[in-house]
Amino acid sequence: MSSEYNANQIQVLEGLEAVRKRPGMYIGSTSAKGLHHLVYEIVDNSVDEALAGFCNEITVKIHPDNSISVMDNGRGIPVDINDQKGMSALQMVFTILHAGGKFGGGGYKVSGGLHGVGASVVNALSEWLVVQVHRDGKIHEQKYTRGDVAEPLTVVGETEITGTYVHFLPDDTIFEETVFDYDVLKQRFRETAFLTKGLKINLADLREGMEQEHSFHYEGGIKEFVHFLNHSRQPLYDTIFYASGKKDGVLVEVAFQHNDGYTESIFTFVNNINTPDGGTHLVGFKSGLTKTLNDYGKKAGIIKDADKKLSGEDVREGITAVVSIKVEDPQFEGQTKAKLGTSEAKGAVESVLSEYLTYFLEENPNIGKTIIEKGMMASRARDAARKARELVRRKTGLENTRMPGKLTDCTSRDPYECEIYIVEGNSAGGSAIKARDPRTQAVLPLRGKILNVEKARLDRILNSEEIRNMITAFGTGISDDFDMSKLRYHKIVIMTDADVDGAHIRTLLLTFFYRYMPQLIEGGKVYVAQPPLYRVEKNKQHYYVYDDMQLEALYQEIGRTGIKDVQRYKGLGEMDFDQLRDTTMAVEHRILKLVTIDDAVLADQVFSMLMGDEVEPRKIFIEENAQYAEMDF
Repeated sequence: MSSEYNANQIQVLEGLEAVRKRPGMYIGSTSAKGLHHLVYEIVDNSVDEALAGFCNEITVKIHPDNSISVMDNGRGIPVDINDQKGMSALQMVFTILHAGGKFGGGGYKVSGGLHGVGASVVNALSEWLVVQVHRDGKIHEQKYTRGDVAEPLTVVGETEITGTYVHFLPDDTIFEETVFDYDVLKQRFRETAFLTKGLKINLADLREGMEQEHSFHYEGGIKEFVHFLNHSRQPLYDTIFYASGKKDGVLVEVAFQHNDGYTESIFTFVNNINTPDGGTHLVGFKSGLTKTLNDYGKKAGIIKDADKKLSGEDVREGITAVVSIKVEDPQFEGQTKAKLGTSEAKGAVESVLSEYLTYFLEENPNIGKTIIEKGMMASRARDAARKARELVRRKTGLENTRMPGKLTDCTSRDPYECEIYIVEGNSAGGSAIKARDPRTQAVLPLRGKILNVEKARLDRILNSEEIRNMITAFGTGISDDFDMSKLRYHKIVIMTDADVDGAHIRTLLLTFFYRYMPQLIEGGKVYVAQPPLYRVEKNKQHYYVYDDMQLEALYQEIGRTGIKDVQRYKGLGEMDFDQLRDTTMAVEHRILKLVTIDDAVLADQVFSMLMGDEVEPRKIFIEENAQYAEMDF
């Protein structure tokens, strides 16, 4: 093998070759997530036209061959020759990275596009792409194949409209998955329409047997977004607060409404980009809300103790809020745009919110009183929760406790190789304790179903013995006290029976993690074990299968004659410990499903709807989705 290393070993990837060589660097992955990202990039360019005030309708279609088309009624990408490159501006946008109207002063004031790489990256990763520009009374068309120009820019007709039409087919040699999920696109475009007041987004699926279409158009913008988010909750007052204003070059929109729940749901956006980790705009919202409500509470005589002050946690209990800002040159922390770092955003959001909220409270004194009184109740509960928290501080002697319903710990003290199985019931817990690797695997059996945290305050949650056991075992603390660096196990595995009760317990646990320890899910620490459903024995060989389809496939492979035994596992407790070990706990054989949050807005909605007090939204959901349920129990 040659060890020569000289100038000839340095490769220069020309043009879009770099994108095809390392697609993950540009769209995150070549999985389904990356596939859908292609659509977002083209749509985001059209949304930028809307933000600039030149477009009010976008139409997205999934065609029968699984290609995608996006049409907008914006100005149309310029088609004249660019002096710098000697080619049309259109060709520059689709073939050169970092070419676009988002860098100079005149193209776009604010933009959610991906630094001018969006269109060219989509082109590079498509088997073919056709773009038509309706501009100056003519239809200009250019065709590309895997990023290269296939046909020159030509005029193919006349038109009375303006806009850009992009039609592309993702390259199946690049992507692991090339079938678009209509529901994923629907969720994204609904969110985009909420955030862009007045913009209409049409989505249509033209694939055979899958035909459907939706239109999203919200003149109320984020005010309607809050109403939508709260539809499965019980609002405390009817009027949704809304503020809009501009300060220090930052355009601010804020909307919120409290409900009778106990968790806060705040979603923040910058130039229509979701910022799940918050940032300076979120800090400004929290500080402005806390200060304004305290000032009003004292002025109105609702907070009577001069020294009494409601905390941010208190005034945000049960709030559903959307904070959306538009800024010309946003500064993000990290590559993923998950957290805003622009310093002006804090003061701008705080100032706009405080001004409008002061007027709102004075004009709606009953709403002001309702919010302050809920905050005061939350404050009393927080004092009780503080006392309860002291009970779940980590105790040094816990590691070796081996009591029924308590932790059976592992011997390793390296968190990165340790994992904890949360198991339903003592029977399954006993099997799991025998089946585990005692060096790296801990077992915590639960006694029955844990508390539904969607319907309880933190003080009551901390009085639940089963929840206290989990918090103590994990070592991280909870809610605002959470500290990931103290996590004692870097895999938390939920292992429940494959029946209705098991699914309910799994949902209760996930609700608890999502509401009070979301960092565990975001950090990729939470898994769901998948135990087998059947054990089939034939000719002294046994086979484990995980659903009815696999069972049928096995019958076709080995034949039905001569089968000695088919065992249907109704619960983990029915397995011998060696069967449980070989199928569900042994690292080399088990199947674990990682729990992720791809869309925080959707996750928040689903947990509220499934686990909250409002029955009607849950009933509608069941009626609409019953046909898709997988009956694997």
